[in-house]
Amino acid sequence: MLIWKHSTVGVLTLKDAYDFKKHHQPKVHWEKIICSKDIPPSKSLLVWRFMLNKLPTDENLSVRGCSLPSMCSLCGNHAETSFHLFFECLYVVNLWCWFASILNRTLHFQSLDDMWSICNNSWNPQCKVVITTTMINIINSIWFARNQLRFNNKKISWKSSISSVLSSIALCGNLSKTVASSSISNFVILKKFNVTLHPPRAPKIIEILWRPPPPSWVKCNTDGSSTNMLASCGGVLEITFPTFFFVLLKNNGVGNAFHAELSGAMSAIELAKQYH
Repeated sequence: MLIWKHSTVGVLTLKDAYDFKKHHQPKVHWEKIICSKDIPPSKSLLVWRFMLNKLPTDENLSVRGCSLPSMCSLCGNHAETSFHLFFECLYVVNLWCWFASILNRTLHFQSLDDMWSICNNSWNPQCKVVITTTMINIINSIWFARNQLRFNNKKISWKSSISSVLSSIALCGNLSKTVASSSISNFVILKKFNVTLHPPRAPKIIEILWRPPPPSWVKCNTDGSSTNMLASCGGVLEITFPTFFFVLLKNNGVGNAFHAELSGAMSAIELAKQYH
């Protein structure tokens, strides 16, 4: 019998043949960003081909021996290369400027990998999914607009592409199971994409009931808060709901929240003694 010397048992399986023939490539850092359960595989596959420079642009076709005059279909002012088509063309600049205005930052790409540096910021999980989905949908919308104009002579405006991107992002962002934090900047970004915030589940819910104090009693509610530099406290002295007879506001200067709340409680007691 024939023996396959590259396996332990001597049998040539399809897996052994694949492992023998394949070229082991180093792992890319954007692999897990693109391959996400929150992003449709059809859109991820196009971006995967784009990152590996495998899309059939005029530049790549000429490398494979297809000699043809090259011109960017979207702007008509430059030879079509992958970098120009997706980052430099006037049509796509409008899309990236719109995206930059939502993030409130300047986007400048010098290579394909620069695009994924946006996802390395301190976004909460849900906002990171939305931002990644936006970039993937922008790439897909650019390629779709290019093919429609080149093969069907149908021009799609960049504003229509933005509307298509927004609808896709709203669908993926709202269906995503990822949670968001309490960051105001992330909350603003999600609202601009019409995505509902997914807050984390409360670890413990305690029911709190307010009861008015008995006759001739005074109820005092105080609290304190602090920042890195200053602390303050406040309190309400109540007799019966919803009436009260004194409100306490105090700036404690430098300190922490515990000392501020303790100071508020002591001040409230002194006021209660004075006015009751």
